[in-house]
Amino acid sequence: MTSIAYAMGGLGGGQGAPGGDMGFILMMTAIFFIFYFLLIRPAQKKQKEAKAMIANLKHGDMVETTGGIQGKVAALTEAVVTVEIAPNVKIKVNRAHITALVQKTTEE
Repeated sequence: MTSIAYAMGGLGGGQGAPGGDMGFILMMTAIFFIFYFLLIRPAQKKQKEAKAMIANLKHGDMVETTGGIQGKVAALTEAVVTVEIAPNVKIKVNRAHITALVQKTTEE
C-alpha cells in the first residue's frame, strides 16, 4: 500500500530542475547589478555631493536646514554652523542638518 508521504514526494532522487542552480545565480547577479546602478550608486553620489557642500560652506552663504529654516551663515566651527535668520537673531545648527546651499557668497 502506498502512503501519502510517498505519493507527495518530489522528483525522484531529490534532484531539482535541470539548470536551476545556474539560472538562479545569474538571476540574482542581474538583480544585484540593477539595484546597484539604480539605487546604491546614485545614493552614494548624492551623499558625496552633500558632504562636499557642507565642507565648503563659507561665511555669508545662504543655507537651508532640515527644518526648512533659511538664513545666512554667520559663523562656522568644525561641528556647528551659526545661521542668522533675521537681523540680530542667530541659531546654532549642527553641520549635518544643513541640507541645501540656497545662494553662494559672491566674492568681491
